Amino acid sequence: IHILTCTSIFSFPQNYGDENPERGNWTNKTEHVLSMIGFAIGLGNIWRFPYLAYKNGGGAFLIPYFLMLFFCGIPLHFLESVIGQFCSQGPVNVWRAVPLLQGVGLSIVVVNLLMSIYYNVIIAYSLCYMFASMQNPLPWSDCFSWANENCSKTPRVYCNGSNDLLANWTQGNNSCSSLNSVPVQSPSEQYWDIVVLQRSSGLDETGTIVWHLALCLLLSSILVAATLIRGIKSSGKVVYFTATFPYLVILILLIRGVTLEGAKDGIDFYIGSQSNLTKLAEGQTWKDAAVQTFYSLAVGFGGSTTLSSYCNFHNNMMLDSVIVGFTNHATSVFAGFAIFSTLGHMAHVYGKPVSEVVQEGFSLVFVVYPDALSKLPLSPLWSILFFFMLLNIGLDSLLVIIETISTCMEDAFPEKLKSKHATVTALLNAIVFLLGLPCVTQAGIYWVSLMDQVVGGWVILILVLMEIIGFCYIYGVNSIIKDIEMMIGERSFCFWLFWRACWFVISPVVTMAILVWSFVVLVPPVYGEVQYPAWGLALGWCMIAAILMWIPLVAGYKLIRAEGNLWTRLKSLCAPSDKWHPFLDIHRGERYSEENCKTEVKHHLPLL
Repeated sequence: IHILTCTSIFSFPQNYGDENPERGNWTNKTEHVLSMIGFAIGLGNIWRFPYLAYKNGGGAFLIPYFLMLFFCGIPLHFLESVIGQFCSQGPVNVWRAVPLLQGVGLSIVVVNLLMSIYYNVIIAYSLCYMFASMQNPLPWSDCFSWANENCSKTPRVYCNGSNDLLANWTQGNNSCSSLNSVPVQSPSEQYWDIVVLQRSSGLDETGTIVWHLALCLLLSSILVAATLIRGIKSSGKVVYFTATFPYLVILILLIRGVTLEGAKDGIDFYIGSQSNLTKLAEGQTWKDAAVQTFYSLAVGFGGSTTLSSYCNFHNNMMLDSVIVGFTNHATSVFAGFAIFSTLGHMAHVYGKPVSEVVQEGFSLVFVVYPDALSKLPLSPLWSILFFFMLLNIGLDSLLVIIETISTCMEDAFPEKLKSKHATVTALLNAIVFLLGLPCVTQAGIYWVSLMDQVVGGWVILILVLMEIIGFCYIYGVNSIIKDIEMMIGERSFCFWLFWRACWFVISPVVTMAILVWSFVVLVPPVYGEVQYPAWGLALGWCMIAAILMWIPLVAGYKLIRAEGNLWTRLKSLCAPSDKWHPFLDIHRGERYSEENCKTEVKHHLPLL
């Protein structure tokens, strides 16, 4: 699938032509598609999907995973691309189609602001590890001499599902008889907690700024600002490297991984002979497949809308969504083989089952996998490649996140800000850097984890549901199809049956089901075994409120400002505004020309 996808990308007509010089267009389609792929493929493909596949039946998990892509992921990605390309506007101004819900666009901007803060910090972690990898041996390959009493060269192990940690675990000894109250850390855990994070005991203990992380955070902000200084004209050139280089690294790590002793056990555990089809009967498996599809494709985050807003009007965005969707899911599966082949070797070295070394999230990419890489010959080389890959993956996503915010600002005030894109970008990155400084204190990882769990939770599902309600039910699926046909040409009714079914029935039902499930199983955020204080949990709810409050506030404000009785106001605010049309006059066609003509007559009739 990946080979076919890459072939499709580079077989596109190369020259777009700058048909919209006032706002700008992609130089060619390749830059647009690579930017889409770079944004969609994020850290979740590396640190989340392999764990989900292992947990939900191995290879059996691919069935619901790709079904959710087919019926929810691609249709919703296509919908977001359509509305951005049609009006050539960002996630706020596209709600001119349904002015009552314009607050959804502002909520998306807040989501991207929070994401930019903690994504910038994660890139700083990657930079820190990449620089540290330029040592031989790797600094996390052995226990520190001053802390050997709390350090073990074997992974952290739990006894019989207990939360009690085994204190004196030794290779080949599976006894859980000797427990100690002092947590035992592997050298890799010790390096992550004590050296990189200098982690405090909890959110209550802020501590000091960790200066090596602060410098890496500054470097990350400078890289992003330099890349976006000319908008899509500069970022479009960078993605040729940042969106393709990770595939080369994953391929290198995969080739190296499958040649290691124990790799077969890891791959079998991931997606091979231990596949469990009975997992398909469990609702949790389908829920995990849907959630991973939503967040992996970044549906509801506004990035797809932003990137599509710089496309030429007649670009075939349907083909783009199919390519991005399948590339994203194929990448997840591909990366999983590289991850689990190396973890299989790690389990073989320690003489333990693969299940005892598998982790997800921060623990996988900053503890377990570095530990596995330290066991390989030429370990600094593999470690540098791995963290340079994480740097590229993080940068691709962060570039689109920052571009989404700046696009919304410039679309809101085009006369004042459009000509000052470099200044806007520099100031925005400076603000993100300053807001990220609390996240590089000794309590910083707790802030990062809290924001990640808030933004990556059910909040996004609400925004996705509002998008579906606004564009598919209020604006109308038929209107969307007419707009698409203005861009890519007319299609038969049968052609649109699948998209109608997905937009009107399947996608909203699945989104609502996941949202309800998320509320039912809602648990307070934690970092590892550390609980958040009450004020920290309250702050998390304040972040959620800061995201969602714009929906009712903007709707209430517009209802107050509208004229007529309540029903008349609702009807007028649920109808497209006068500004909802293609950006350029030459693309408005007969449909929007007639509507504009009626508007002009209505406005000038009193004068006549």
